[in-house]
Amino acid sequence: MIPQGVGGPVQRHRGADEFGSLHDGEEEGSHTEVIRPAAVVPEEAARAILVELSLRSIHAGGLWLSNPSSWHRYDRPFSDHDEPGEQPRLIGTIQIAYGTPTKYEITVFRVSVTRYGGEQGWTVMSLSDEALGFGDLTLADCPRATLAAPPKPFRF
Repeated sequence: MIPQGVGGPVQRHRGADEFGSLHDGEEEGSHTEVIRPAAVVPEEAARAILVELSLRSIHAGGLWLSNPSSWHRYDRPFSDHDEPGEQPRLIGTIQIAYGTPTKYEITVFRVSVTRYGGEQGWTVMSLSDEALGFGDLTLADCPRATLAAPPKPFRF
């Protein structure tokens, strides 16, 4: 039985919230990288990526589950016939923010690969490149957010 979550089935694993999102340090052996400066997916590429993630959704026999804060990649499609020990396993999670820095762009700020994903040869770069590839981008050539200097301290 696949747990139901917002928008459909969600693969549960240790350290996951109701959306299946990984939390830093929650899964022993996982690898998380904060993307600094954050990668900014331009509008045209963002639209292409979202279309492809939708077409490759776990709800349509694909390997991706997307929600408002992250994209999850699994090792195989979900099936109603999966036994509890045979359910698809999470490869990794890409944490994103929609509508930033501008309304139609997407910011990629953290990528996690599970221990299982790492054992299967996945890396932060390869997971990111698969998703960004739907928009003809890679993490290496994706535009980056500009970092502003911190504000001056307030003085009385």
